[in-house]
Amino acid sequence: MKGNELIREGDQCLLNTYARYPILLVRGEGVTVWDSTGREYLDFLAGLAVCNLGHCHPKVTKALTEQANQLIHCSNFYYIGPQVELARRLCEHSFGERVFFCNSGAEAAEGAIKLARKYSKEHHGDGRYEIITMENSFHGRTMGALSATGQKRFHKGFEPLLPGFTHVPFNDLDAVAQAIGPHTCAVMVEPIQGEGGVNLPSPGYLKGLRELCDQTKTLLIYDEVQVGMGRTGKLFAYEHYEAPPHIMTLAKSLANGVPIGAVVTTEEVGGAFAPGNHGTTFGGNPLATAVGCCVVETLVEDGVLENCQEMGEYLLTGLRDLKERYTFITDVRGKGLMCGCELAFEGKEIVERCMERGVLINCTADKILRFLPPLIVTRGEIDRLLATLDAVFAER
Repeated sequence: MKGNELIREGDQCLLNTYARYPILLVRGEGVTVWDSTGREYLDFLAGLAVCNLGHCHPKVTKALTEQANQLIHCSNFYYIGPQVELARRLCEHSFGERVFFCNSGAEAAEGAIKLARKYSKEHHGDGRYEIITMENSFHGRTMGALSATGQKRFHKGFEPLLPGFTHVPFNDLDAVAQAIGPHTCAVMVEPIQGEGGVNLPSPGYLKGLRELCDQTKTLLIYDEVQVGMGRTGKLFAYEHYEAPPHIMTLAKSLANGVPIGAVVTTEEVGGAFAPGNHGTTFGGNPLATAVGCCVVETLVEDGVLENCQEMGEYLLTGLRDLKERYTFITDVRGKGLMCGCELAFEGKEIVERCMERGVLINCTADKILRFLPPLIVTRGEIDRLLATLDAVFAER
């Protein structure tokens, strides 16, 4: 079928869960993708922070094809070599000592919620099950992750949500302290909020959360699904803030597009899970974890993190220059290559105008243009983005 025919058929047979743009992407390389008509686009969305190494990175493709020729799937009833190797690598580079693999960020959130409750029941009795999360947070679409998410627009139509979740303002330590009570088992937070608008933590906020949790014997959970795996210029975002968690969730870019999620935790907390407490059929399969090993190695050893730091500063500088020229830009913020540009109006039209000019970006929380390019992006590609934004802004 031709592209337009596939788009029409998709409108007829797919559930209407996405407001899709009318282009059909068929190929990608680095920071560039092509649609079914052969038109080229600069991709500053990277599959929503998934393709951190860019599209069809040669090392990723090699790892994928080599593993596909050996073993794609087997049951977790048996040991899986690449799974063990990836768990070891994640633990070596983080606070973690134990890892559980699943298939997505929402699944990782569900696993973290279950682990926190199980640990608390074992150590503190049945009364501690509540989890404090933040307003404007996003943790996933499954019912547990959705209940943890602090945005009412995602809740609408799916009530009643699961009990046991309290939402408090992000960056407000006093609000967390007041919310912690005899039933609290964990505090769950994104180190930097993604879907909520690229909201950065205030100085000392995450460190203060860790201190609060230690004082109250409460677990601290970081959702690093979007901000982890190099997105902020370090392998994990928490490394910027000197406040490691007890549990961390990963997904998205962990295998550069192959579905995978992970729950990383300490030996003590992880000991709450026993055989039969949690599981998944596909989680940690040989294919996904072999690619995950390649991704971790490439991020750490090939200068990708350093490029992310340098290009992130370059992008933020360019966005701040635009802010000086256009009064409707109310804020520019970000860390590494997770950057936001807040507008005084809804940003959907800006996204569409950029797409017409061959640049793919995103708008979240209605007014925040979000930039999540592959971490291998170059100055020239950032210059093209900035020139496109400048041209689009000038038309207003």
